[in-house]
Amino acid sequence: MQRSGEKPRVKLVLAEAALETVPREIWGHPAVYKSARRRGKPPSSILLDRSIHHQAMKKLPGAEKRGRPDIVHFSLLEALSSPLNREGLLEVYVHTLNDYVVFVDPSTRLPRNYNRFTGLMEQLLELGRVPPKGKPLLWLKPMKLERLLEEVGASYVILLSEDGEPRRLREVAEEALEKAPRAAVVVGAFPHGDFTEETKRLATRIYSIYRGKPLDTWTVVSHFLALAADMLNLI
Repeated sequence: MQRSGEKPRVKLVLAEAALETVPREIWGHPAVYKSARRRGKPPSSILLDRSIHHQAMKKLPGAEKRGRPDIVHFSLLEALSSPLNREGLLEVYVHTLNDYVVFVDPSTRLPRNYNRFTGLMEQLLELGRVPPKGKPLLWLKPMKLERLLEEVGASYVILLSEDGEPRRLREVAEEALEKAPRAAVVVGAFPHGDFTEETKRLATRIYSIYRGKPLDTWTVVSHFLALAADMLNLI
């Protein structure tokens, strides 16, 4: 329960994130083999990336939602450098399409360079934690989204989706802060398609904040966190 005078902590979940290593069924594809050889790694250890493996991905199930680790990169950079996080008022989690969860220490400073970020994520997916020794800044657990929400005490789930009830983002931020600390705001971290029905069933409220072309995940994260920080008089 939030103590009187305490500022509420915001829980942000990047859900169904397009973050995974190259799946077994395309290890032998020339595009995958070439990129793995250039990196000096086996195909099983490199991230699936649409910009590199587009031809290989054509026959993968659910290909339209996969192979975009840059979405997680940009969104985490926005979240971790936000005033909310700097004031210790943000919890951010990454749930992947393959039902793994990345737990993120708020003091983590991610590399701005995408290639370095890729290497970091490959290490995380291989070893389950970064750095390999000492206090982990990022750690990985096999976990469904439902279990994550239970574990972090998020019983009020606000899902942002194109087909949700129209709502101003400022109102969404107000609701999230009012319901804190038991509220979580869930944003999709995949390039195309929709949330699974399993994810939608977890939502208390489903809102759409923009009726035009779908917004990039990092844009939604940036605007939401800025509004929340403004309401808490942090900026």
